Amino acid sequence: MTAYFNGRFMKKDEIRISPDDRGFLFSDSLYEVIRYYPGLLYRPEAHIRRLNHGAAHLKLASKDFSHLIPIARDLIRQNHLADQDALVYIQVTRGAAPRNHPFPDPAPEPTVYICVSGFDPAVKDRQRKTGIHAITVPDIRWARCDMKTTGLTANVLANQQAVENGAVEAIFVRDGVLMEGTHSNFMAVFDNTVTTAPLSNYILGGITRETVLDLCRDLDIRVLQEPVYESRIHLASELMITGTTTEITPIVTLNGRPVGNGSPGPKAAELQTAFFQKIKARDFTDT
Repeated sequence: MTAYFNGRFMKKDEIRISPDDRGFLFSDSLYEVIRYYPGLLYRPEAHIRRLNHGAAHLKLASKDFSHLIPIARDLIRQNHLADQDALVYIQVTRGAAPRNHPFPDPAPEPTVYICVSGFDPAVKDRQRKTGIHAITVPDIRWARCDMKTTGLTANVLANQQAVENGAVEAIFVRDGVLMEGTHSNFMAVFDNTVTTAPLSNYILGGITRETVLDLCRDLDIRVLQEPVYESRIHLASELMITGTTTEITPIVTLNGRPVGNGSPGPKAAELQTAFFQKIKARDFTDT
């Protein structure tokens, strides 16, 4: 497998990360995962905008990583993945420097790593059709969830809790509000209205979330970006998660209780159909 590391295409198993790299020592780093459908890299410009947002807030030496898009496409070609589903993983760290909490001065060059891998959508496709089980967990994450950093310990623990309870995803609850999942955004349907937490420092601005909200407008589905309160969640007719690998997946039980009639609902189905029509038509434009 060929990967990209600090300006070079290399065999993945030959790449060596410095033990002084701040990504390794402090999780002082960002990442992105971009979906590749055969012939289509899904909204790479939007992913890079989000990466740049994080780089600016982390005050990395480089704050524009748009040059990585053609590299990602080249890696797909070099690894003979152009005709199948795949994932592109990008990680950027502050770079290597002697271990110390303040930013190194002078600033080192960021460490840049990109790899690609084949992706089998069969399990996710099945979950989209049948729906998934989810649980809620207290949101113990830090207050800058809008940056896609690699410091994911709270997400890992919550997702493991979901697995141990026979669920696929855990939804974080902060101050009585359902925010997002461990690796997905979260939406609820109340009175035929799709409702999701507004963008803030407490949730990640999901690329698929953004697409789904655009689809709702195209389909004349009413949307509210406002808090989804835990005290009202039993009134929701549908719940769903959105994300790079989950796409649009209904939640059919939450904390062991059925959502609506316990089956995937019509709004999720309508949005799924519209989403895949756009994928088939290659109908995505980022500005």
